[in-house]
Amino acid sequence: MPYQTRTLIVERSTTMGFGSSDDTATKGRKLLEILNVRMVGAGRRVLVLSHGFGTDQSAWNRVLPYFLRDYRVVLYDLVCAGCVNPDHFDFRRYTTLDAYVDDLLAVLDALGVDRCYFVGHSVSAMIGILAAIRRPLLFLKLILVGASPRFLNDGDYHGGFERDEIEEVFAAMEANYEAWVRGFAPLAVGADVPAAVREFSRTLFNMRPDISLFVSRTVFNSDLRGVLGLVRAPCVVIQTANDVSVPPSVAAYLKAHLGGRTTLELLHDEGHLPHLSAPASFVHVLHRALTTTQ
Repeated sequence: MPYQTRTLIVERSTTMGFGSSDDTATKGRKLLEILNVRMVGAGRRVLVLSHGFGTDQSAWNRVLPYFLRDYRVVLYDLVCAGCVNPDHFDFRRYTTLDAYVDDLLAVLDALGVDRCYFVGHSVSAMIGILAAIRRPLLFLKLILVGASPRFLNDGDYHGGFERDEIEEVFAAMEANYEAWVRGFAPLAVGADVPAAVREFSRTLFNMRPDISLFVSRTVFNSDLRGVLGLVRAPCVVIQTANDVSVPPSVAAYLKAHLGGRTTLELLHDEGHLPHLSAPASFVHVLHRALTTTQ
């Protein structure tokens, strides 16, 4: 369903601080409510799961149970997600990814998290990179799933899309959002997994079309290649065999240019959303990424 009121769930929250001032604490608690923040699990280590464009935190449902014993898992919705009240989406503020970084850091501060493992899918991988540059001591490791610092081709850099191709996508979204979703969802999922297509379609339809288009323009016009070298946290790049949005050359580019020690994990499964379409394979690789010392 689209946006609806949710109950904030923060397990064991009595041990977590919300900042030094009443004003900061109030704003932090408000943001936790707006972004439907949950902290679940029984472990000592903190794991943040941050979803990508077109989904919401429910995208992690098939993955989450496998990490509840060993981690306290933080889940939240990006402000553009369909289950967040669209009144909170400020078109003036969310013109770059920096505002999303502000939200992520504010959530972690409100929860009192001082060290965490971060898993970011698609645009959230870039949000995590920017957050780790801004607050390097906060992130123990970044796991980047279907990540791209730039989707557009540029000289020798192959991002996967030409400018005119992207403009055609924007035009299709604007002309008939429902038809665009019905065509895009199976392409993005890639693999023949009807349940994953239905789930991705559901969360895309939950987004308000004008917000979806605006965020798409922000993402596709971003270029973070110049800051990759500033990352100091160890990174794991997870790339599927065939991703319509991110070609293998982009994963290789990230491995070569990220400043932290970086490894590349290749999934034999297809598609841009392996946590939806191939959760068993994804869980295995994610567990290895989290536990392997780099």
